[in-house]
Amino acid sequence: MDTLQNMRVFARVIEAGSFTAAAQSMNSTTGAMSRAVSELEAHLRTRLMNRSTRRLALTSAGERYLKRVLQILAEIDGAEEEASCAHEHPSGTLRMFSFASVGQHYILPAIAQYRALYPDVKVELTLSQRMPDLFEGSSDVAVVSAGALSDSEVISHRLGTTFSILCASPDYIRARGAPVQPADLADHDCLTLQTPAFPAREWTLEGPQGRETLQISGPVQVNIAESLAVAIREGMGIGMLPLYAAIDGLRNGSLVRVLPQHTLQRTNLYALYASRKFIDAKTRTWVEFLRAHLPGVIARDEAALAGIGQSDAANGMALPVTKAQSARESH
Repeated sequence: MDTLQNMRVFARVIEAGSFTAAAQSMNSTTGAMSRAVSELEAHLRTRLMNRSTRRLALTSAGERYLKRVLQILAEIDGAEEEASCAHEHPSGTLRMFSFASVGQHYILPAIAQYRALYPDVKVELTLSQRMPDLFEGSSDVAVVSAGALSDSEVISHRLGTTFSILCASPDYIRARGAPVQPADLADHDCLTLQTPAFPAREWTLEGPQGRETLQISGPVQVNIAESLAVAIREGMGIGMLPLYAAIDGLRNGSLVRVLPQHTLQRTNLYALYASRKFIDAKTRTWVEFLRAHLPGVIARDEAALAGIGQSDAANGMALPVTKAQSARESH
């Protein structure tokens, strides 16, 4: 029995979702796939999956075994790539994971530039809001945002630091006025963003008076920054947007910044990959590229934000405030 090949078949069947699909992807037959898994189960003396005509389901033993199999196969693939000089020339498929908003604004443009340097690398990018498990074998490298990382077996590289700002639509400000201090947010509709990095209904503002944490409630909550930007542009309320998700709207005037002396939720961007003895060239060069590239992109966005603020000040732009807020100012 070829245990290693049967392990590959087992992992491929689970990934494909059926013996037939696995057989097609491995240029084999459904019967050969089924026999390989049965041989593996007989060798282990345990059932790895429950089969029916409609679906496959891992047993609890199968779930534990699959996790170890994926680790073993990743080590073997890494060793083979190392031996075949893959560590010298980036090639093959690089499986990336990124939080959705970071991926759209930072990672996809970076991929275009990276592939101009390394055209033999193909990219599979998965966008999601959940923190990935790099040891399950579905991704080679991930880019996530977090205030800090917990202790982990993964290798991490900090790529830069960014922050969020408060935004509203011009129509909302004309109708409701603009807050002039953080406490005024209690009089406004606050739209919230649910992310893995920070609590959705807690805003921590940093400004001239130091740090202030507010408990927020509002009529709408979403989990993608771009969706929140749409809600803000539609005049639903004031929302906290990462700088990279807000900058285009600020440039074209569909968004205006609220409490411009304050920033929120400073967060770090990290590149993560599983701790392995062998790191192939495509993963290594991608992480090196991000470490060199992203700080400049973040600095560009911060410079654009400062330029927009200076332009507004030079033009004498003032946001209307409510009568209640004006009364507080006068006292």
